[in-house]
Amino acid sequence: MEPTEFPVNRALTVIGGKWRPQVYCALENGPKRFSELEREIPEINRKVLTDQLRELEQLGMVKRTEFPGKVLHVEYELTEEAFTLQPTMKSLCKWGTGEYSEEQ
Repeated sequence: MEPTEFPVNRALTVIGGKWRPQVYCALENGPKRFSELEREIPEINRKVLTDQLRELEQLGMVKRTEFPGKVLHVEYELTEEAFTLQPTMKSLCKWGTGEYSEEQ
């Protein structure tokens, strides 16, 4: 099996990196515009946020919807597949804050 085919490596490709977990958290409560994401993740710069959203869209984790009109309105939201990651993401957050149980 190639390293990229190993299930944990696939998962890390989807959730790994400095910004992806924060993008997932910012979108977990519903669609948001780019400017709303910038406000929720103030440390990220525009180019990095754009790149992360594009990559997550290519991976099938984020859906981009354009609403035509006088001014183009674009929203980003998690896909159904991305929502299957939410329990894992919440567990990782809990573990990261030291709130995990050693009894498992």
